[in-house]
Amino acid sequence: MNPKDFGKVAVLMGGHSAEREVSLMSGGGVLQALQSKGVDAHAFDPAERELSELKREGFQRCFIALHGRFGEDGTVQGALELLGIPYTGSGVMASAISIDKVMTKRVWLAEGIPTPRYTLLRRGSYDAAQVAGVPADLGLPVIVKPAREGSSIGVAKVGALADMQAAVDASAALDADVLCEQFVAGDEVTCPIPGTGEDARALPVIRIVAPAGNYDYQNKYFTDDTQYLVPCGLPAGEEAAIRELVVKAYRVLGCRGWGRIDVMIDAATRKPYLLEINTSPGMTGHSLVPMSARASGISYEDLCLQLLATAALDQVKETAQS
Repeated sequence: MNPKDFGKVAVLMGGHSAEREVSLMSGGGVLQALQSKGVDAHAFDPAERELSELKREGFQRCFIALHGRFGEDGTVQGALELLGIPYTGSGVMASAISIDKVMTKRVWLAEGIPTPRYTLLRRGSYDAAQVAGVPADLGLPVIVKPAREGSSIGVAKVGALADMQAAVDASAALDADVLCEQFVAGDEVTCPIPGTGEDARALPVIRIVAPAGNYDYQNKYFTDDTQYLVPCGLPAGEEAAIRELVVKAYRVLGCRGWGRIDVMIDAATRKPYLLEINTSPGMTGHSLVPMSARASGISYEDLCLQLLATAALDQVKETAQS
């Protein structure tokens, strides 16, 4: 498309979630990229302005660079559906399911897609005996995290039973649902998926080598100590199998536009286990989707333009019959 054909574009960034800081970095990069391509793009922060202003000010498309709750969970998507403004990324239902790591696991398991075993604890309902029982079921170390946060916010790798209660309580302070997940030791990889339905495809897999294996919030966004290997260095058959698996996982959730799925490969069996999906991935200087796209010969600016071109609505309003 000619960049002018997109009309007036809002880059939604910031928002109300715990990932606001990252979202502002992502949105700033996207905004600059779109403007450099000649798109009439403007920053729009839903934490500071009512979404109804999008309609009043004549915006014709939205690039969603929001992360986490109130941006990646179907709420903004639903508002844009009502306003009739096409937007990037997955629709209402796929966004709502994908933001919830437990619901995502349930769908994947129903479809035979491998994901680590887990226990769900609910704020206000668990007691000390239930918390202590998690390592007995899943083993140690165990991963404890809020079910609906991203960017590794609130994630803890618990290596001792004595530390379980504090980790669960810390996650429960961020989310009513606490996901306790079997730890899979091995290679950590991620794979972006652009496209919709049968047109969805996997970009090159990235292997992540973080300091001491700790790919936390700090090592994701604010240090240069983490190594990102693309080409990933996995055997060709392994990478091809992972790319095929993540596309299947993306499709069964009903995702569209783009996404990124995180995977652990068991060191002993080489079996991949899918951890979670991001339906509004980061677009910062440390982010993984632009890195993988670049390995495919797609620049950051062209990637932003291509994603904007996929903006759509779940529901097409019917015209009244005369």
